[in-house]
Amino acid sequence: MKFKTFITKLPETITGRDRLLVEQAYSFASEAHAGQTRASGAAYIEHSVAVADILGELGLPPAALAAALLHDVVEDSGASIAVLRRQFGLEVTTLVDGVTKLTKQVRRVEKTGDESTNIYVDSGEIKPMSMHQADTIRKTFLAMTDDVRVVLIKLADRLHNMRTLSFLPRSKQRRIAQETLDIFAPLANRLGIWQIKWELEDLGFRYVEPARYKEIATAINRLRGERERRIGVVVARLEKELNDNGIVAEVSGRPKHIYSIWRKMRRKDVPFEQVYDIRGVRVLVKHHVEQTAADHKQSETGEQEATSDCYLALGLVHQLWSPIPGEFDDYIATPKDNFYQSLHTAVVDNDGDTLEVQIRTESMHESAEYGIAAHWRYKDGVRKQDRSFDRRIEWLRSMMDWRQEVTDGQEFVDALKSDLFPDRVFAFTPQGDIVDLPTGATPIDFAYHIHTAVGERCRGSKVNGRLVPLNHILASGDQVEILTSKTGGPSRDWLNADLGYVRSARAREKIRGWFRKQARKENIATGRIIIDREKKRLNIKGISLQAMAEMFGHSKVDDFLAGVGCGDIHGQSVINRLVSWLRSQSEADAETLPPPDTGIPQIESEEINVYGTRGLLTHLGRCCNPVPGDEIFGYTTRGRSVTIHRKDCPNVLRVRERERLISVTWGAKPAKIYPVAMRIVAFDREGLMRDISTIMADEHVNMSAVSMLPSQGHEVALNITLEVSHLTQLSKVLNRVEQLTNVTEVRRMQSG
Repeated sequence: MKFKTFITKLPETITGRDRLLVEQAYSFASEAHAGQTRASGAAYIEHSVAVADILGELGLPPAALAAALLHDVVEDSGASIAVLRRQFGLEVTTLVDGVTKLTKQVRRVEKTGDESTNIYVDSGEIKPMSMHQADTIRKTFLAMTDDVRVVLIKLADRLHNMRTLSFLPRSKQRRIAQETLDIFAPLANRLGIWQIKWELEDLGFRYVEPARYKEIATAINRLRGERERRIGVVVARLEKELNDNGIVAEVSGRPKHIYSIWRKMRRKDVPFEQVYDIRGVRVLVKHHVEQTAADHKQSETGEQEATSDCYLALGLVHQLWSPIPGEFDDYIATPKDNFYQSLHTAVVDNDGDTLEVQIRTESMHESAEYGIAAHWRYKDGVRKQDRSFDRRIEWLRSMMDWRQEVTDGQEFVDALKSDLFPDRVFAFTPQGDIVDLPTGATPIDFAYHIHTAVGERCRGSKVNGRLVPLNHILASGDQVEILTSKTGGPSRDWLNADLGYVRSARAREKIRGWFRKQARKENIATGRIIIDREKKRLNIKGISLQAMAEMFGHSKVDDFLAGVGCGDIHGQSVINRLVSWLRSQSEADAETLPPPDTGIPQIESEEINVYGTRGLLTHLGRCCNPVPGDEIFGYTTRGRSVTIHRKDCPNVLRVRERERLISVTWGAKPAKIYPVAMRIVAFDREGLMRDISTIMADEHVNMSAVSMLPSQGHEVALNITLEVSHLTQLSKVLNRVEQLTNVTEVRRMQSG
C-alpha cells in the first residue's frame, strides 16, 4: 500500500500534531528500509504501511499507527531505541520497543546477487518453530496485558504476512499458516476482533488444507446467483415485518467464512449440505434515541430499548419461518467469554432452505467486529464511552495469570494452544454462572477457574448432581459443584499428565506454585520418592542421582530433587532422558526399553489412502475413533465425503447400503513395536484381569503374552508382555494400572 492512500483514509478527527507524528514516522521508516524488499519483490516499507492501515481500520490512535510504521526499524536498520525516543517520544517508543523485544533476532537476511538489495524473511518461514521462536511468542503474551496495543500491532503484522504468503514456497506457507491457526487466530478471537479473526482463519486454512478449502469454496460458489436472489427476498420480507412492528433495524446478507464451515462440518460430523448457517442474514437493531458521550443515562436507556427490540425481532423471525430445534443461542443474556453478544437462530424459510439469523444492537455489532480495539474508536469527534474496556483487560489478565510462571518457551506455546484454542467447554456453577474452559477440562480445572483457594481445597465434585472422579472430562452444559475441605492442598498426582486430572495451563501452574511454596526439605524428599519409584518401576540401574541432576543443569542433587518434588521437572521428563542415555550406552537395554516419544504426528485425514477414489474429503469417525493399526472401512456420506470407521464399529455393522462402504488403508507406516516384559503384583479380586485388559485396550497396547504365577496367600503376580511404540505410551499404561484397586506393584522385568 502507498502511504498517500493510507494517510487520506485517516479520520478527520486525527489532525495537526497527531497527523504530523504519523507522517514523520513514515519518513523515518522509509529511510531506514531503503533498498529492502520482501519475497514478493515489493519495497519493504509497503509492508509497514499495510500494517498501519490495518490498525487504522480498527480505529487505533496515532501513536499506535506511528509505532506500526516503525515496528521493524530497530531489527532491520541501524536505528536504536534511544534515537526513536528522542524523535517520537516515550509512548511510541515503548510500543516499538515492545514489538522489537518480541521479534528481535527472529529475522535473517538473505542477500541476492545484488549486494545493495536485502530480502528479509521471517525465520518462521525458514524452519519449524525453534526454541527462540517459542520464547518470542512467550514474550508476546507477557507484554500483552501491559499494553494490548503491542499485540494488536503483532496481529496486524501477521495478517499482512498471511495476505502475501503466496510468494513463499509451499512448505513454508504451510508452516506459517499452521502457526497462525494454532496461535494468532485464536488470539484475535480471544480479543474479540472478528475482522482479523476470520481473515486469519480463512487464509490459514487455505494454505494448510488447500484441497478442502477449494472444495468448500466451490460448494459455496455453486449457485451463488440464485442464493443471493433468495437472500434478497428474505431481507426484503424481514425488513417489512420489522418496520410494520415499529422496530428500526438494518437487515443484510451475512457471509459465512470457509474455515468456520469446515470446523462445523468436522465438529458435528456432517456434510456441507447439513451446515445450517451457510445462508444467513444479520439484523442490526438501532437505538430509539440519539446518543451523546456526555449523556450516559440516555445512552444506556437507548441500548436497553434496542436490546428489548432484539428479542421482539427474534419472535418475528420465528413467526415468519419455522425454527430448527437445538439451533438457537442467546449470547446476549449469556455473552461469550470474549464479551461477544448476539442472538443466533436457524430457521427453514419458505423455499425449504436453512437460514441463520443473527440479531444484535449496533453497539454489540461494533464490539463484535473490533473487540478490544473498539476502546480506541472515535465517534463524532469524541471518544466513545467504553465501560467494558477495564473488564476486558481484567479478564485478559486473569486468563493469562499463569504466564509468568512458565519460563520454558515451548511449554508456554503448548499451554497457550490448549487455553486459547477456540474449541471450548462452557460449564455452569450451581448459581448458573458460566465457566469457560478448554476442551478436555476436568472438575479440577473448573475449581481453579473459580478461585485458586477452591482448587487447592478441592476434594471431590458433582456433575449434574452426580458424584464423578476428579479426572472426569466435562462437557458443555454440565453443572459442576466442587466439594472442598477446610484444610489441605492439591495432590501431586494432579500434575501427572498420564492420569488426566488437569488440562488447563492456569490450573497446572497454580498447582506447581503451591508445591513451590512448600518446605524445601519436603520437596526434596518427595522428589527422591518420585525418582526412586520411576527407576524401580522401569528397573533402571547404573546411573547416579548426581549424573541425573547434571542432565537437567543442576550441580546439586538437592536442587534437582526439589524441582522434581514441586513439579517443575516432570518425572516422565527424567525417565525420558534416562532411557535415552541407557539406549546410547547399552545394546541390551536398547532391546528391552522403548525409546522416548519424539513427537508422533497426529493422524490427519490426508494420511489416509482411499482406494478407488481421489480428492474426496475424509475424516475420522467419532463413534469409534479409529487409530493407526486398526482395521478400517470408509463410509461415503451424502455430501460426497468419506468417514473412516473401525471394521468392528457398530455403526458400520448396521449399515444396510453396503455399496457405500469402500476399502481404505492407513497411509502412515506403523510405528516400530517394542516388547516389554512387566510384572504386576496385586491382591486377588474379581475383575482384576478384566480391568487390566480394559486399560490396555483404551491405550491401544497389545498383550502378546500373559502368565500368572502361583499365588502367595491373597496376593497374585502377573507376568505380561506389552507391545508399545514409545516410552510415554508405556509410562501411561503403568500409571493407570498402578491406580487400580488392590494393585501393589508394577515394574519392568529385566530380560533373561
